[in-house]
Amino acid sequence: MKMNHTLSAVVGLVIVGVLRASAQQNSEIAPAPRAMPVAAGPNDMARFLAGMPVPENSPLAPLMRDPAWQEHAAFFEREFSKLNLRQLQKLHAWQETYFPESLRPVPVAFYMFSGPDFLYVDQFFPKAAVYVLCGKEGLGPPPDPLRIANLSGALGNLENAMKSSLNTTYFITKDMKIDLHEQNLNGVLPILYAFIARADKSITNVAFGSLNSSGAFEEAGSGKKGGSVPGVRIKYTDNPSGDSQTLYYFTTDISDGGIKATPGFLKFCQRLGVGSSFLKSSSYLMFENGFATIRNFILEHSNRIVQDDSGIPVAYLDPNKWNLRLFGAYLGPIDLFKQHHQPRLQELFAQSNPQPLEFGFGYRWNYKEANLIVAERK
Repeated sequence: MKMNHTLSAVVGLVIVGVLRASAQQNSEIAPAPRAMPVAAGPNDMARFLAGMPVPENSPLAPLMRDPAWQEHAAFFEREFSKLNLRQLQKLHAWQETYFPESLRPVPVAFYMFSGPDFLYVDQFFPKAAVYVLCGKEGLGPPPDPLRIANLSGALGNLENAMKSSLNTTYFITKDMKIDLHEQNLNGVLPILYAFIARADKSITNVAFGSLNSSGAFEEAGSGKKGGSVPGVRIKYTDNPSGDSQTLYYFTTDISDGGIKATPGFLKFCQRLGVGSSFLKSSSYLMFENGFATIRNFILEHSNRIVQDDSGIPVAYLDPNKWNLRLFGAYLGPIDLFKQHHQPRLQELFAQSNPQPLEFGFGYRWNYKEANLIVAERK
């Protein structure tokens, strides 16, 4: 259990205050070469939350001396190193051998029912120009470690919210609801920031806003009433390639009733045209009658779909329109969703002698039990 390092956080705040006061006093004698920024930029924030060092001139730099942050950085270093060895290296090897087309540029990657799981859509479609993620989880306020009284508790909360995703391959929604609504670092934004930084990307701009009824993203302004679908647009640079990319996350209900009540999200997605779709650990929602609209949207606006068996039922993947490639093993759904067993999918796996997977995917995070389906439009 982490100790409470409130005092250390306060000391960090005092140091920042002293430095600012000193800069003001010195400016009366000689002009300062560069004013210290009042608030940390989003890229510094993302690196700090990800347990990665920030520049020496960042307002967050003094907090790196806090034992709470040092423990946090060590924790994430261990967890992401294990994730890389257990999952990501094997995923990349599989991708280069069996799915090299996923490494090509695509205009948009849709990830419905994603929550804050930027990690895996970035792995499977690393060169998308635009990513669209959504979930019922709220963004939360912009994180600001300089205003957190209990830094140890807040960083521990972030670790707990991400732990299931790092150890398995998915977020446990009920745990995330508890963790993300704690007093500090609540919402999906800190998780998105941490994943972006750990993926070796540099955030260049963050805009909060909402979608209006016609599907246009409108940045939030002072005194301006937002639309009914709140969200964020994060622009960043992929450091190895230098490519500029954009991630959107929206808090919205994509059931048939939710889309009817707030149509802006689907209209926004339609504006982006046809691209690739990613579905993982989506609670078999598109097996239900109440999710036909989003299921049909994915089928109509995707040239390629990557999913586990919890995504779109194979009954909707018309063999006259789609080629299916199967990987791993189909053991049926986990007990929680056993009513959604697909006999036809079981037949297809038996007939196709699929290549095994060496990484976990979806609810079957044990790689020996995992399945992966690639559907490509003919």
